[in-house]
Amino acid sequence: MATRDDMKVWVVQALQASSGKGWPKDVSKFIWDNYEAELKRSGNLLYTWQYDVRWAAQSLRDAGVLKPVHGRRDLPWELV
Repeated sequence: MATRDDMKVWVVQALQASSGKGWPKDVSKFIWDNYEAELKRSGNLLYTWQYDVRWAAQSLRDAGVLKPVHGRRDLPWELV
C-alpha cells in the first residue's frame, strides 16, 4: 500500500522523466498516470495525495535533492 513517503520517490521519478525539471501539475499528472491504482488502494492517501506531493517536494528541498525556490511559485521543481 502506498504511503506519504512514496511521494518523494514518485516526485523524483516524475522529474527524472522530464529532464530533471517540471511544474507541479505535470508531476501530479505523472504520478496519477503511473500510480493511480496504488493511490486508489492506499485508503486516505487517495484524498490527500496532491497535498502530500507538495509536502514531498518541500521535504526533498530540505534534503538537498530539489533546488530551492525561496517561496516563489513561478519556478518549476528541479532536481539538483
